[in-house]
Amino acid sequence: MTETAENIESVKVRNRRVHMANERTFLAWIRTSIGIMAFGFVVEKFALFIKQMSLVLGKPNIENALPPSHGYSAMVGIFLVGLGTLMGLLALFRYKKVEKQIDKDTYEPSSVLVMLLTFSIIAVGIFLVVYLIHSI
Repeated sequence: MTETAENIESVKVRNRRVHMANERTFLAWIRTSIGIMAFGFVVEKFALFIKQMSLVLGKPNIENALPPSHGYSAMVGIFLVGLGTLMGLLALFRYKKVEKQIDKDTYEPSSVLVMLLTFSIIAVGIFLVVYLIHSI
């Protein structure tokens, strides 16, 4: 009977460590999603900053008389904030799913969240490179 009690205690300790690892992974995804949202906010506000700097530096032109136009920076910024929000939500779903799989000892890896992040970052990177090339 003592061996069975020791085995049960050993499984509890092992599962505790696995649950904590799952929680650390979840928190890493949350940090990533917050970083993407912050970057999106900065990108969206960058056009406004450039317009204000041109006014402060006294470079009047026809664009300054027009209402502020955010162009592509607003679209990219909103996309990044939305992507970060979606990643946070998917991270929560993944965390809860893995938590149940750990308890049932039926863990199966899934790469949906990793693929979403990778393809989104590649798409944004390509868009920004093209945008910067055209702005030269």
